Amino acid sequence: MYFLSGWPKRLLYPLGSPAEAPFHIQSDPQRTFFAVLAPARLSIWYSRPSVLIVTYKESPKSSSQFGPYKQAEWRPDSTMIAVSTANGYILFFHITSTRGDKYLYEPVYPKGSPQMKGTPHFKEEQCAPALNLEMRKILDLQAPIMSLQSVLEDLLVATSDGLLHLIHWEGMTNGRKAINLCTVPFSVDLQSSRAGSFLGFADVYIRDMEYCATLDGFAVVFNDGKVGFITPVSSRFTAELHGVWPQDVVDGTCVAVNNKYRLMAFGCASGSVQVYTIDNTTGAMLLSHKLELTAKQYPDIWNKTGAVKLVRWSPDNSVVIVTWEYGGLSLWSVFGAQLICTLGGDFAYRSDGTKKDPLKISSMSWGAEGYHLWVISGFGSQNAEIESDPKSIVKQPGILLFQFIKSVLTVNPCMNNQEQVLLQGEDRLYLNCGEASQTQNPRSTSAHSKHQPSQEKSLFADTGLESQGLSTLLGHRHWHVVQISSTYLESNWPIRFSAIDKLGQNIAVVGKFGFAHYSLLTKKWKLFGNITQEQNMIVTGGLAWWKDFVVLACYNISDHQEELRVYLRTSNLDNAFAHVTKAQAETLLLSVFRDMVIVFRADCSICLYSIERKSDGPNTTAGIQVLQEVSMSRYIPHPFLVVSVTLTSVSTENGINLKMPQQARDAESIMLNLAGQLIMMQRDRSGPQIREKDNNPNQRKLLPFCPPVVLAQSVENVWTTCRANKQKRHLLEALWLSCGGAGMKVWLPLFPRDSRKPHSFLSQRIMLPFHINIYPLAVLFEDALVLGAVNDTLLYDSLYARNSAREQLEVLFPFCVVERTSQIYLHHILRQLLLRNLGEQALLLAQSCSTLPYFPHVLELMLHEVLEEEATSREPIPDPLLPTVAKFITEFPLFLQTVVHCARKTEYALWNYLFAAVGNPKDLFEECLMAQDLDTAASYLIILQNMEVPAVSRQHATLLFNTALEQGKWDLCRHMIRFLKAIGSGESETPPSTPTAQEPSSSGGFEFFRNRSISLSQSAENVPASKFSLQKTLSMPSGPSGKRWSKDSDCAENMYIDMMLWRHARRLLEEVRLKDLGCFAAQLGFELISWLCKERTRAARVDNFVIALKRLHKDFLWPLPIIPASSISSPFKNGKFRTVGEQLLKSQSADPFLNLEIDAGVSNVQRSQSWLSNIGPTHHEIDTASSHGPQMQDAFLSPLSNKGDECSIGSATDLTESSSMVDGDWTMVDENFSTLSLTQSELEHISMELASKGPHKSQVQLRYLLHIFMEAGCLDWCIVIGLILRESSIINQILVIIQSSEVDGEMLQNIKTGLHAVDRWASTDCPGYKPFLNVIKPQLQKLSEITEEKVQPEAFQPATVGKTPEQTSPRAEESRGSSGHGSVPQGELGGGSLISRKEEDMTQAEDEEPFQDGTYDCSVS
Repeated sequence: MYFLSGWPKRLLYPLGSPAEAPFHIQSDPQRTFFAVLAPARLSIWYSRPSVLIVTYKESPKSSSQFGPYKQAEWRPDSTMIAVSTANGYILFFHITSTRGDKYLYEPVYPKGSPQMKGTPHFKEEQCAPALNLEMRKILDLQAPIMSLQSVLEDLLVATSDGLLHLIHWEGMTNGRKAINLCTVPFSVDLQSSRAGSFLGFADVYIRDMEYCATLDGFAVVFNDGKVGFITPVSSRFTAELHGVWPQDVVDGTCVAVNNKYRLMAFGCASGSVQVYTIDNTTGAMLLSHKLELTAKQYPDIWNKTGAVKLVRWSPDNSVVIVTWEYGGLSLWSVFGAQLICTLGGDFAYRSDGTKKDPLKISSMSWGAEGYHLWVISGFGSQNAEIESDPKSIVKQPGILLFQFIKSVLTVNPCMNNQEQVLLQGEDRLYLNCGEASQTQNPRSTSAHSKHQPSQEKSLFADTGLESQGLSTLLGHRHWHVVQISSTYLESNWPIRFSAIDKLGQNIAVVGKFGFAHYSLLTKKWKLFGNITQEQNMIVTGGLAWWKDFVVLACYNISDHQEELRVYLRTSNLDNAFAHVTKAQAETLLLSVFRDMVIVFRADCSICLYSIERKSDGPNTTAGIQVLQEVSMSRYIPHPFLVVSVTLTSVSTENGINLKMPQQARDAESIMLNLAGQLIMMQRDRSGPQIREKDNNPNQRKLLPFCPPVVLAQSVENVWTTCRANKQKRHLLEALWLSCGGAGMKVWLPLFPRDSRKPHSFLSQRIMLPFHINIYPLAVLFEDALVLGAVNDTLLYDSLYARNSAREQLEVLFPFCVVERTSQIYLHHILRQLLLRNLGEQALLLAQSCSTLPYFPHVLELMLHEVLEEEATSREPIPDPLLPTVAKFITEFPLFLQTVVHCARKTEYALWNYLFAAVGNPKDLFEECLMAQDLDTAASYLIILQNMEVPAVSRQHATLLFNTALEQGKWDLCRHMIRFLKAIGSGESETPPSTPTAQEPSSSGGFEFFRNRSISLSQSAENVPASKFSLQKTLSMPSGPSGKRWSKDSDCAENMYIDMMLWRHARRLLEEVRLKDLGCFAAQLGFELISWLCKERTRAARVDNFVIALKRLHKDFLWPLPIIPASSISSPFKNGKFRTVGEQLLKSQSADPFLNLEIDAGVSNVQRSQSWLSNIGPTHHEIDTASSHGPQMQDAFLSPLSNKGDECSIGSATDLTESSSMVDGDWTMVDENFSTLSLTQSELEHISMELASKGPHKSQVQLRYLLHIFMEAGCLDWCIVIGLILRESSIINQILVIIQSSEVDGEMLQNIKTGLHAVDRWASTDCPGYKPFLNVIKPQLQKLSEITEEKVQPEAFQPATVGKTPEQTSPRAEESRGSSGHGSVPQGELGGGSLISRKEEDMTQAEDEEPFQDGTYDCSVS
């Protein structure tokens, strides 16, 4: 409703002695002037600009006679002020304006600016007037005066001797006698049967009182703390008065009255405010609600505030401000929703956590339209401190101005059928619908096609065009701020009403006279061209948008006529383009519903008009015709009490059993908020139904209305919509009420399922209350959201030095901003329906909203709230709701996630209660696995771990781990490894660990790829320039997975996990899923080479070469080769050069830098370890980096340090940076071929060759796998990959290995048969392979010769890989020596790679000595 904005302002008050400090402020009825009292002076201040106009100073002699001033009261026409003094005098001052054109302050315009001198009222608006104050009359009442109150033309004065004086404003008593309070009978209510008792003690008097015009009586507080309400028995004030009082208030201190809602707010000594209303039937005082701080919100201060000092209602009666004896300020809505309190948060504490002194307020008064609160701050009675510290300005009493922003709903309630939040400040508007120009939803596009008649027909269609997109309404936390045109504000301040259209693209504002409107699309204001027209109209009942028109009710000053006017937005703002309808009486409220305007008038009548667009000639106007008039004077005691009036399509019937269903869409009923009571008047359908024969809508006779029915009490705002949506009927046909401190209510329609006949006993609507944490300002119907705003504060005290900080207002007060908020309410409604056994309705409603993005959150919230309440309740709950809620949630597919998310956000102590209702977590876990929802299953695992013994959670974790491996959910796999590990180490019944050193580690930890520390400089100090000496020292634990788990290397848990990883790898190989195998190894850090070495003759052998080849083609998206047309003269057949790769190799071997020898001294390294440190990054980045194209290739080949090792290995990137190979192999191919002279047919063939290759990423992956298999000695797989890459060099290389080392005869036999099978398959099914097979025929023959030579399988050592026999044979022989030299070919991966290799005899491995010392050279050729 109301929100603080910015910092308070301090007004410059003329400094005198502390004895002349101000202590009381009172605004005049128009809130233009403010009377400020000091003990012996009366000052008049002007509101805009906020300046002092005149001061009257009492002479010391008369001052001692009258005593200090106490209170001031204005005459209703602002021409006189009555001031009461301590010694019982009332002084009457006349205010006269100085004659002539004299003004105290006038605006100064720069030369040549179009100032508004010619406008009527110019001087009054723009300048602060010069006034004179003179004392005309003195009245002595001979007793201290307690309270002054202006009542119509009289002044009511209560004195401390228990008398009430009625005094005429001219200072005469008119011969009337004072009323003695002892003669006024008081009773509990006004029913005549009971005689009232009299106030039975002598010294009773009124301490505070206020007149309530709409109740025609006074709210009073007596000196003993009792409170009451005194009303005249007859209509005029006579001696005959009667009083009522509540029995239970005995500590009243002050009172304030709300005329619009007929409420009396009594401040109490306990610090709470009790708000009473008068019962219409009995006249008794009924407690409406209390305003009190709760211990929950303000634990340290809630009962230490002192008595309530002041209570003040805002000018529009929508909020009340309360201040206490010990300081502090709080703001509440009419029915008790707390909006602001300065006793907590940044108001009460500095940024360093120390407590501030609360602001003490001695008097306060609201400014015009509630934009300002004028406050006189007295910081206690610290006179001594003030004198001793003259610099401390803040501590001196002065006038502060608090600035407020308020919701449009407070003054223009017709905005309640819209979904925007619009706040109005003194000179700006805040909107929640983002930039209108940027809205990309269908609505904004439809805004431009409004002039087409087809658009009108679709207004009620189910397209949802009328509802703005969620993204725009919720977009971001900031407001869209529109500055109100200063030209309009200058002469029309303050802004009284504002309205925004349905699309959120146009705004209209109303000031003192006329109105102006603004387009968010063009960002321009439109004002009246003729200023006299603007100054001639006063808008009375608010304004509303209808399509492209502004509809408003105004008073025409020159004609003295009430009018209803419609202006078109697109035409100039001029009465010539307006449609004007005369009205009988003053319009108080106006609202638009579809194509109808509903108006509430000062004679308590409601009038319905139809509105339609007319295009006669060039000008488009809107025509308005009266449809129906309804008199409400029987039901409404005072027209001012009507807060809002709305037409809605809501009725007690659902439209199912109506004879004519289209009538359900018509304007069914009038909703009237009468002083907080929501009254509904429906159409009376009991009479004969009219047949719709005449299609002319203007001649259609509308049905009369039934007598009113009260729907709800304490209603502040009402929201309905005129849209329809068959999917979300519950939400769109509901009525939403905001009830202040009681939260919200919704009047929800109940629909029978499948349009069955409704039960006769089942009501067709139900009122459900629910609490929300924000103050609601708009309801998004389909989206099940409430939009609101909330004050936020920013501290700036750290900007000031400590010594000067005490003077600054910015330090005492935080800077206030208004934030947008929103809240889901659906879970509250579902819960309320379930509570009332309306599960079927709850299900219908939930299903209609299940597409909302936050629907899972709704279910979770509902489960969580019910669980918290029931599980923590002290008493047993007779009818628990949790089982019902659980059963309800099972109806939705999100059931499993909802339960587990709720459990994980709840404390462990409540889990048993939760799972007793929703089911055993083991069963739920299994359901997740069946539904393939692994992430949710993982969450259940955490719950199982806490609720079950370790064995159970291990069993379930294993299930989940295997499933995750199957589906390639690598992140989950990593978590599961860690989880299984944690279970193992945390168990007490772990079996004694057995050393399992004979198993080389099979899975490097997945932290391998996290930290790289590669440096060439660390150890290259005293080395010859041609060599680097690379030191690598490792101390490894003896267990198989020492690298992965530092904590417990011999733990059986590692073995358990390794077994599962091996089993998975075996399955992948058996199913020829090499790509998956590569991903698996890279993602989980699985040590593929050492595992393949072990499985070389088992799982890692190729059983069927043809199937393997086909599968690889498919997996790596590698095209099967085809025979090109020019293949007869192919250079490949001629043997001119074999493949692109070989040409590449020749050009590279010329680079001298690549012949660099590296002397690497490596000690105690497992062979798999040294491999991993080189190939690791290729593992890891095989999926990520390689997809970015060839230029990134050098990134794969940098070696990688193990976690916790100190090593420095020359990285391949370092080598290639200075060579020509930075861009990878494709650029090399281009460079090399550009130097060759090729014939046309050769070029064609090369292009064919390139076209028949697969994607670059696949090529990199295949070459990487080739490496791995080479290293592990799985030569049959190398052959398959060589075939698919169609590179004879690979086949050559394998041949060299077979010749130079002892290879298992069985494997050779397998390779031979496999290649024959491929040859046969190529002949029959895939002739594209034949050319390549022909190229490698000599190698194949050599292979079969070797196979026949090998008589028995021998242990072998995998030798170095080379490209051509000439290059590698010397190295190959050397590598068999005991010193363990290894040579590494260059270009195998298509980029620079440095491979440090370690050979070891299989016999050594069998003797369980996996480590071998030694240093060896690595030459890169």
